[in-house]
Amino acid sequence: MSAQPTIECVQGDIAQQPDMDAVVNAANADLTIGGGVAGALHRAAGPGLEEECRPMAPIRPGQAVISGAHNLPNRHVIHCLGPVYGVDEPADELLASCYREALRLAEDKGLSSIAFPSLSTGAFGYPMPEATRIALDTVIQASRGSHSLRHIRFVLFSEEAVRVHQEILGSLQEP
Repeated sequence: MSAQPTIECVQGDIAQQPDMDAVVNAANADLTIGGGVAGALHRAAGPGLEEECRPMAPIRPGQAVISGAHNLPNRHVIHCLGPVYGVDEPADELLASCYREALRLAEDKGLSSIAFPSLSTGAFGYPMPEATRIALDTVIQASRGSHSLRHIRFVLFSEEAVRVHQEILGSLQEP
């Protein structure tokens, strides 16, 4: 019987998670350098990340692909295209798919740890509380039968985002 992975929420820089096997990129469809998380990860990884991703693009909302981490302190980057809120529908299902697909790719590679940003809540406009509930509920459900994953971290930009994530995580983990 596999144990439920530890889930934690911290404030920090997604590009500085050296104890995680994989980090998740809030990617754009072309898997190129962008703003926010995609910009931070691509700048830290170096130009090889964009070169490796070029043949995998474009990806669709809800889809995830995996690459090497290049100059990042991780083994892999999992690139997810979250939905643009109010544009890509059904947004809740597409957002949940990002998290499920990222966990599936991590499990397929036998990874023990993964760090997520808060997908779709920046430039894509998804309201933080709603996106957080979908993210955490999906991660809890999808990681239940995990064979390799032991540690899931949400790396968040602000104290407020950490507070929202911890509150919702607490409510979902109550017996």
